[in-house]
Amino acid sequence: MGGLSTWRGKFNSASGTIVMDRVAKTGTVKVNIDVGSIDFGNDKLNEHAKSADMFDVAKYPTAVYEGELKDFEDGKPGKVVGTLTLHGVTKPLTLEIDEFLCKPHPMAKKEVCGADASAEFNRSDFGVSYGKAFGFKQEVELQIQVEALRAD
Repeated sequence: MGGLSTWRGKFNSASGTIVMDRVAKTGTVKVNIDVGSIDFGNDKLNEHAKSADMFDVAKYPTAVYEGELKDFEDGKPGKVVGTLTLHGVTKPLTLEIDEFLCKPHPMAKKEVCGADASAEFNRSDFGVSYGKAFGFKQEVELQIQVEALRAD
């Protein structure tokens, strides 16, 4: 979110599931985000972001991203085509996968995969339009970093 400067925040609590078949070049992603765990590193801004002015976490405590892994090349997906549900609104959102790597986990002795993915969206499309009348930037860059341990 940005007004006069760019504020970077993160959600401290999220969970999800990734199902992937690299041979068949298919997969799904589901991420549940605890919106109340928003953290800009500024207590006053955190509280305002949680209020009805912005995310309204009392009414919309969870955001969800769901999608399908696409554009596999050499066993690696290139993007996730899906939807983001935020503030009670569901809209299409495609994540570009910037980095993807799988290798044996040294302690769990199972394969672990990690990815960095990103997308841009307009937060006012989801009803989180605080500051729009003042000319505050509505575009948000979403960055998702994920690691998943093979379940079998």
